[in-house]
Amino acid sequence: MLEFACYCLCRHFGEGRAAPFRRWRAVAQALINGLSKIPTHQKKTVYLCQLLIRIAEGKNLECHFENDERMSPLESALSFWTLLEREEIKLEKLHGDIRRLIQIQIVAVHMENGYFKEAAEVLERLFTDSESDKPLRVKLASIIKSKDPYVPLLQTFSYDLLTSKIKSYIEPFMERTETNFLIQAATKHVESKGLGATALQNKTVNENDKRNLETNQRRAAPDTITSERSMEEQQSITDQSPGGIKKPTVRPHPGRKPRVSSVLQSLNNLQNVEKHGDALACGRRRQRWTYKEDLELKSGIREFGVGNWAKILVHGDFNNRTSVMLKDRWRTLCRIEQG
Repeated sequence: MLEFACYCLCRHFGEGRAAPFRRWRAVAQALINGLSKIPTHQKKTVYLCQLLIRIAEGKNLECHFENDERMSPLESALSFWTLLEREEIKLEKLHGDIRRLIQIQIVAVHMENGYFKEAAEVLERLFTDSESDKPLRVKLASIIKSKDPYVPLLQTFSYDLLTSKIKSYIEPFMERTETNFLIQAATKHVESKGLGATALQNKTVNENDKRNLETNQRRAAPDTITSERSMEEQQSITDQSPGGIKKPTVRPHPGRKPRVSSVLQSLNNLQNVEKHGDALACGRRRQRWTYKEDLELKSGIREFGVGNWAKILVHGDFNNRTSVMLKDRWRTLCRIEQG
């Protein structure tokens, strides 16, 4: 639920919709406050929610998020941005740009409200004595002394530019989360129609089927001559290379990620199964498996493993097939390979 609340915050922040953003801010804050301890896998989500909530209130100096009332919303946002940076595997140029923009706008907002003394105090809190921070620190100190909030530096590194950079930062998070939600929706759709709910919940390969397959492969004689009856079926799955049929493997592919388009296609496949399921069950003439479908089946087994037929059906491009048909076809392919 927290991930969904964070996704909604990101979406409404990106679209500039204040009212729905405030509603989801309350939801996210309630969920975060209900956590006795932040789980490791949710740290980034929590920090992102807190960052967006504070950036949205960045120009409101009457709003306080910390016990120390001297700290403005943007100062509080900077602390969460620091935590987010620690969660990143690699810091990009965008991270440095956002940090500098927050620092500049903390000073700018105070100056725009006429709080020049407070701006000088903020400057002391913001920057250390490191040489890398010195040029920006000196420039901001000079601007504070001039008491002019409309100097080119503050206008160039504006609050609008800061929000624009934040939107760029949250885009990848939204894309990943949206893809996950689509997969979850497809899973629930399959479960509600009774098309293999148990298999969809499995996160590991069905060990019994895997062991049976490996046993059969070891027992198979490499030089066995295939019968004429099986040659016709074998032809449909024979690779074009001179090496013949490749042995199927059950190792999941670690790098492959389901795409949004494939999930939508899979939902169409499920609708076709529901529409034509009765006709298939009533003895309709069996439809021959195509070479493309065999490849889809092999690819699905490589990714999800033997036994996860419903997952393979959801993610593959099959023509009016069911999870039972996929299981039967796989057994046929194994028999053909063994000769």
